[in-house]
Amino acid sequence: MILSDKRILEEISKGTIKIEPYDRECLGSNSYDVHLGKHLARYVNKELDAKAHNTIEHFDIPEEGIVLYPHEFYLGVTEEYTETHAHVPFLEGKSSTGRLGIDIHATAGKGDVGFCGNWTLEISVKQPVRVYAGMPIGQLIYFPVEGEIEVRYDQKKNAKYSRQHNKPVESMMWKNRF
Repeated sequence: MILSDKRILEEISKGTIKIEPYDRECLGSNSYDVHLGKHLARYVNKELDAKAHNTIEHFDIPEEGIVLYPHEFYLGVTEEYTETHAHVPFLEGKSSTGRLGIDIHATAGKGDVGFCGNWTLEISVKQPVRVYAGMPIGQLIYFPVEGEIEVRYDQKKNAKYSRQHNKPVESMMWKNRF
């Protein structure tokens, strides 16, 4: 079951869902549109190592936009900071984004109850495409949780991506034990 627009509004008024900045025009019948932030990043090395801390270089999208290229992997970020304290948030691409050949996440479309932060986007494109800061890039949908949560994500000691703000964050896989 996905929350409807009215239920999302109720949860916002209760404080269990927070979206900043919030614009009522971005609320669909069962989703909320999010926008591409002005910061992008790329990994410094072309070969990545799952056990190493792979560093990224940040750069900004100029006013005239920036062309993204196939066979390149970009990290982006949502303009919106969100908090979700009682539901499971999912970030999906918009159909308009997909029809431009833009994928906004490789695997990480689901957040956890208690996720607080701007969403890091894992962007790849099918052909060269110019993107702009502030363009609609995805949509958040919210699912209710069955049962009581023992520990929310923002309360976990090992939460690697909590409270990330307005810049893309690289993989923290290297912090795992394996």
